[in-house]
Amino acid sequence: MKPTDTSNPDHFHQVVDCQWGCPAHTDVPEYIRLIAQGRFTDAYMVNRESNVFPGILGRVCDRPCEPACRRGRVDDKPVAICRLKRVAADHKDDISGLLPTIPKHKNGKRIALIGAGCASLTVCNDLLPLGYTCTIFEALNKPGGLMRSNIPSFRLPAQVLDEEINHIVDMGVDLRLQTAVKSMRALLEEGYDAVFVGSGAPKGKELAIPGRQEGDANIHIGIDWLESVAFKHVEKIGQRVLIIGVGNTAMDCCRTSLRLGAENVKVMARKPREFFKASDWELEDAEEEQVEIVINHAPKAFVIANGKLTGMIFELMEYDIDQGRITATRVTGETFIAADDVILAIGQETAFPWIERDLGIEFNQWDEPVCAADTYQSTHAGVFFGGDAAFGPKNIIWAVEHGHQAAISIHNYVHGLSVTDRLPPTMNLSSRKMGIHEWSYSNDFEPAARRKMEHVSLVERFRKLDTEVELGFNAEQTACEVERCLNCDIQTVFTDQLCIECDACIDICPTQCLTITEDGDAVDVTTRLTATVENPDQPLFASGQLTQTGRIMIKDENVCLHCGLCAERCPTAAWDMQKSTLGIAYAGDHDVLRGMRKCGS
Repeated sequence: MKPTDTSNPDHFHQVVDCQWGCPAHTDVPEYIRLIAQGRFTDAYMVNRESNVFPGILGRVCDRPCEPACRRGRVDDKPVAICRLKRVAADHKDDISGLLPTIPKHKNGKRIALIGAGCASLTVCNDLLPLGYTCTIFEALNKPGGLMRSNIPSFRLPAQVLDEEINHIVDMGVDLRLQTAVKSMRALLEEGYDAVFVGSGAPKGKELAIPGRQEGDANIHIGIDWLESVAFKHVEKIGQRVLIIGVGNTAMDCCRTSLRLGAENVKVMARKPREFFKASDWELEDAEEEQVEIVINHAPKAFVIANGKLTGMIFELMEYDIDQGRITATRVTGETFIAADDVILAIGQETAFPWIERDLGIEFNQWDEPVCAADTYQSTHAGVFFGGDAAFGPKNIIWAVEHGHQAAISIHNYVHGLSVTDRLPPTMNLSSRKMGIHEWSYSNDFEPAARRKMEHVSLVERFRKLDTEVELGFNAEQTACEVERCLNCDIQTVFTDQLCIECDACIDICPTQCLTITEDGDAVDVTTRLTATVENPDQPLFASGQLTQTGRIMIKDENVCLHCGLCAERCPTAAWDMQKSTLGIAYAGDHDVLRGMRKCGS
């Protein structure tokens, strides 16, 4: 069996499942340990290096880290990573002195950014400290993009949004509010060195069924309606409301409807619950507020009487499902459901009517820009896209990572380097040994269940639209939840030349993740492991041949608790517990490449 190449940063990176699953590769275990020590500001800054908006994402992130969390394999509930991120944000000190220093003398390069959302702001965050002049054109009267217009204030308070956006704007962004770009051609003619498009996916999908035009006054596009609520253009809605669609936008629409006076709100889903796009916690929060989620109802027609919407007709659906896939669909009847207003939340699309189609910027059949998935450069060399504007709707953390990568591309492009030039990730390992049997981290297994987030009472939360529902973790909850982290970044590092094959580590391992066995092909070796492999997506660790017998050490990372007992028991220090720190290069780091190119390297 081929020994594992531990010099490849991906090996140890993939062991830290939460960081591997995060698009921005935030060092989750490190900031959780800092929170455990009460070092909230330090924890916040660890977050901010990669995800830029810790306070925002600590409330509304889509949490790709949590399904990946190894703790979920132990007791089915991952560490509350997102909510701990909020703890750091809520309890940090003033960070203004910790932000990057902006040079007084600019580098002469001017970047235009379209849309003041998370992707554009991330690009500015990375380029302003390098001396760029960044001008953002924003159609609305406040920055934030869909973070402000489509996420209700009861989930994301305006003061949190303003604080983190201002950290970037105050670096020196030339922010031009209420200034919509109406012509890409005209913008390019202004002589900017590069253009970044971060305009999101601002077009809500329509539902073209009978009655749509006749009932238009009471049929609303979800994202447009949420924007109107956010900017106080809409302050009420009918008593009976139907939400069509079951994604996260639909959840925001149904909960907002209740706060504007609706008494009966139904979310209408075409398919069974296992096919919903909304996050589980979004569904739970909506149902806690007595929103009814109705499955297997496909919209057929809006019903209009005397020129006014009275409800909708739905087809009743049945499905055959095999291994998570729908194999057959049947209509078994239809039903009428009364409604005063209907909100359509069935998806979003990009929209670029302001980009002329003879500029060399190509678009695909879905009217999305053709751009490289790794550089975000369009077919027009000086124009870059990111966030929802690049590949359609995802979420904030993805848009942040797009911004980081686009900033590197822009930085390379304006200085004459290939946009594909990227510094590789690095990995640093440092021992956490403090004594013979002592480590500089808490390695005891905490059996406690995931802490439950407390909410404002149902009575209180509906009195004001901007009453934040989630209260955040208190001190006791925080102290307990941080201990649930398994410290997956504290790696079990093995030195095969030191192993004497005494089996002490195997005897003490609580999860049977270690095996010493004869060498062979990978399939054969897998059949001889102490414990059956349950997650083939997690690569096994395989050592080189051991000195005594030529056998090999195999470790199944999938079930390791990183408790350090193997290293404590090992008499020769063949095992050690070492912190892995992933090095991610940002735009400023790529000045190294510029220097290398000038030297002819």
